[in-house]
Amino acid sequence: MQQKPSRLIVHAPSVHHGGGLALLKSLLSAPGFSARFAQLDRRARDQLQLPPETTIRYVRPAILSRLGAEWRLWRTARENDVVLCFHGLPPLLPSRGHVVVFLQNRILVTCNAITAYPIRTRMRLRIERWILRTFSGHADKFIVQTPSMARDTRMTLGSDVEVVVLPFSGNLRVETDRSDAQYDFVYVASDESHKNHAVLLEAWRLLAEAGFKPALALTVPGESPLAGEIEALKQRHGLNISNLGKLQGDGIQRLYGASSALIFPSLAESLGLPLIEAARHGLPILAPEMDYVRDVVDPAQTFDPHSPISIARAVRRFMGKPEPVATMRLPEDFMAEVLK
Repeated sequence: MQQKPSRLIVHAPSVHHGGGLALLKSLLSAPGFSARFAQLDRRARDQLQLPPETTIRYVRPAILSRLGAEWRLWRTARENDVVLCFHGLPPLLPSRGHVVVFLQNRILVTCNAITAYPIRTRMRLRIERWILRTFSGHADKFIVQTPSMARDTRMTLGSDVEVVVLPFSGNLRVETDRSDAQYDFVYVASDESHKNHAVLLEAWRLLAEAGFKPALALTVPGESPLAGEIEALKQRHGLNISNLGKLQGDGIQRLYGASSALIFPSLAESLGLPLIEAARHGLPILAPEMDYVRDVVDPAQTFDPHSPISIARAVRRFMGKPEPVATMRLPEDFMAEVLK
């Protein structure tokens, strides 16, 4: 690490799941990492390890606790400190330190509709979008992971904002033997609306209707309403889908090893960590023809993520069973049909 041990403050009061947590864990476990003060989400307490010399304050997922964390950050930061805001938002109060914001959530810097989210999630996203735009001047620098994310950030916050593209993750390439793969496809994703499970499931229904039933593994939390919908669709249409529930760490890595390909229909990602992880395991990738995908991988097949037909066709192409294209006929054949 370039920072002196006494200079770094890590502010991550809401990072507790998904790709953000995985990246934070890899950062904190990096050789030579050191910080004098850290504010972390209480829900991730058992999953994060910091050096013993770091003073740690855990933040509850409540408004007063989050506001208290902002006040402590303002009071604690000194002029020679580097303040790393890992949760993607600038401080609410101007800091004496040098503030670096790691901006990971693409939804905060795009005009993507959020109407499909639950009302509490919509409210949170609206508040976070407002905080980002209103207090961006409290940050000295933003770090993002892809060129397209940098473009979206500058379009949202202004061209004069300093944005650095620096993708990172924890592990190097993993050699995996998939000769006995259990699943044809895997989709590592939680149940958020932008993960686009509904369209993927409809594509699997269309495939089954056409006589194809590839094995698909999902990682939707068991307590999610979506998990119940998946089970109902399986029973109704005989789909070959296994929902393994929420997995972390080694469980996800083993799942990649048990799968033949990754399918990733997400509508918005800042990095798309499963894309990188799957590529490290040597998995072929089926993904949307979108900027965030091409930023990090070269997919084997692409599709329109809004169209279940397009997804189903990509799956069939990948499996070597493409859907026949329409055969052009002559005008007289058309008239013969008209006059039948």
